[in-house]
Amino acid sequence: MTRHAEGLSIGQVADKTGLSVHALRFFEREGLFLRPIRRSAGGQRVYDPADVEWLLLCNRLRDSGMSIATMTRFAELVRSGPGNEPERLALLEEHERTVHAKIAGLTASLEVIHDKVMVYRRHVDDGTAAGLWSPTPDG
Repeated sequence: MTRHAEGLSIGQVADKTGLSVHALRFFEREGLFLRPIRRSAGGQRVYDPADVEWLLLCNRLRDSGMSIATMTRFAELVRSGPGNEPERLALLEEHERTVHAKIAGLTASLEVIHDKVMVYRRHVDDGTAAGLWSPTPDG
């Protein structure tokens, strides 16, 4: 893997994080990095391994439903340095509660879907599926 003398290129970071180059530029514009991204003598972005680790966390937060605004707030708090850990904790705890609620909702949905799968499986296996939830009402 080719490395800039000072760090990683935007393409390398995209490969390591699964984010597109466009998404990395968006994250930078939105203030989601913990530090300004350096530029090489030629003007190319240069990332550190710590930036990759941060982006991997951001991916998990985003994948779990955290809004860009909340992620930006979290990045602002971390950038501010020591002293605001209780606020960071509160933000993460709120997100944790939100994720637990989503999981509970998905679990309930999965149970309903599983019940329907079992009903259809039984009817298909028994040859009695014709007309099951027919689009036309019984005459």
